[in-house]
Amino acid sequence: MPELPEVETVRRGLAELVNGDTIVDVQVTLPRIIRYPSVTEFVDRASGRTIRGIGRRGKYLLFDLAPYTLVSHLRMEGQYRVVPTYEPVALHSHVIFRLASGRDLRYRDVRQFGTMDLLLPDESWPSGLRALGPEPFDPSLTPAALRRSLAKRTAPVKAVLLDQTVIAGLGNIYVDEALFLSGIHPLEPTNRIGPKRLIRLLAAVRDVLGRAIDAGGSSIRTYQDGYGRHGGFQIQLNVYGRTGEPCCQCGREIQRIRIGGRGTHYCPHCQRPGRTSRVAAKPEREVGR
Repeated sequence: MPELPEVETVRRGLAELVNGDTIVDVQVTLPRIIRYPSVTEFVDRASGRTIRGIGRRGKYLLFDLAPYTLVSHLRMEGQYRVVPTYEPVALHSHVIFRLASGRDLRYRDVRQFGTMDLLLPDESWPSGLRALGPEPFDPSLTPAALRRSLAKRTAPVKAVLLDQTVIAGLGNIYVDEALFLSGIHPLEPTNRIGPKRLIRLLAAVRDVLGRAIDAGGSSIRTYQDGYGRHGGFQIQLNVYGRTGEPCCQCGREIQRIRIGGRGTHYCPHCQRPGRTSRVAAKPEREVGR
């Protein structure tokens, strides 16, 4: 699933490509992508609207079609491409926005899990969007604030950081990388991580996300930006997807376990549990849900 760096890269590319363009018409070939309103009303609302800007909140894209906002979640493999209208339509292109410039903004989704809502400010926005925690780079997200939000959580830190109500936008790739950079074991009980290590953790989250954004995200499977370009951060990954390979810091073998149903990669030497914690894991073993 695209995480914050990938969604932010898509946002930036689309902003360069379609800001100021006007939607002439909309073609929807897979109605379930449109969650709200009905497909007919969705087309009616979007047609004639100018794209005034594109924002992001967590993993959601927010298209400003004043007075409406198009809330788009890419889910597993959703992709936006901007192409000339005459270009043949690729398979699985489920929503096509015809633009006044003679181009199309096409939404393609092989897995068909993505969603779109076209909303007025006073309408019911997606619950997942409303419940999001602070953005990773929000100045209000200080180590002290993070400590307060984690103080009573006893679940493994990997599982807690994947909770979008804690920090918005984090996913499997960048949680693994941030935990490695901060030297924290992914099974560490969250409330056992002291202030100094939380400072390191928050700094690591921001560092890895910042570098990933600069690299255009990570193309692990099918991710592409609005220009059709792949990301480049996958070549900088320290632990994610490197099971059995030597750690770049100590040379020990990178291990993989499952935490809450998610594959988790870590170095057992560089990410030792804190003194007050006792955790144990075997490779490929499911640990907690």
